Amino acid sequence: MTEKTLRVLVEICVDSVASAVAAERGGAGRIELCSSLVEGGVTPSAGLIETTRAAVSIPIHVMIRPRSGDFLYDTHEFGIMQRDIAHARQLGANGVVFGLLEADGKIDGHRARQLVDLARPLAVTFHRAFDMAADLFSALEDVCRTGVDRVLTSGGEATALAGVDTIARLIQQAQERIVIMPGSGLKPENAPRFVEATGAKEIHVGLRTALPSPMQHRNPRISMGSADDREYERFVVREEDVRRLSAALAGKP
Repeated sequence: MTEKTLRVLVEICVDSVASAVAAERGGAGRIELCSSLVEGGVTPSAGLIETTRAAVSIPIHVMIRPRSGDFLYDTHEFGIMQRDIAHARQLGANGVVFGLLEADGKIDGHRARQLVDLARPLAVTFHRAFDMAADLFSALEDVCRTGVDRVLTSGGEATALAGVDTIARLIQQAQERIVIMPGSGLKPENAPRFVEATGAKEIHVGLRTALPSPMQHRNPRISMGSADDREYERFVVREEDVRRLSAALAGKP
């Protein structure tokens, strides 16, 4: 295991206080805090941000995404993002995470720069809206000009493993102007080799495990969401899984 592999920062994506605590105990260096991860993650509530901040000491980066779906936002949605950034800062977040695109698949650099300016001095990540851009290598230059600190990407593929070659090229293109943080599908069994192949210094992982609801009484006729089979299922991050990833990256058996 090379020295660069040992120095990888692990960011864990969570949508609950319990998962945040488990991530910290397992050795994560940072948390991305979201709600509704089954929809790809949206902005968490003020209560979730504040309670998570009180429960963990590692940095918390808050997702700023007013809805699920695409990343082409109207004036009202952009206003919501501005307000949510201000609230996240007031509630003790260390960073924010957002992404905006134009209809033609280019980075919405003008409005992204406005959000960066509003967010400072917090850290800023441009999330996987980047992967939906028409040309990733052109998009990287546009994102660099916005002033964000890092880009979360799977290389434009369903998983970072599938996008490994593109991610390696993006890291080379970035030339340390901006952090390229790969994410999607990374696990203890594949993360060390992936880091070796790309030279990534940070990775983003979910490591979610489905657990059955502890509810004893159940009404099978009703589902409160669009996925009928998930009403009595919860997704959590387990400390042991994060610890196993940390150990794998450190070259420990």
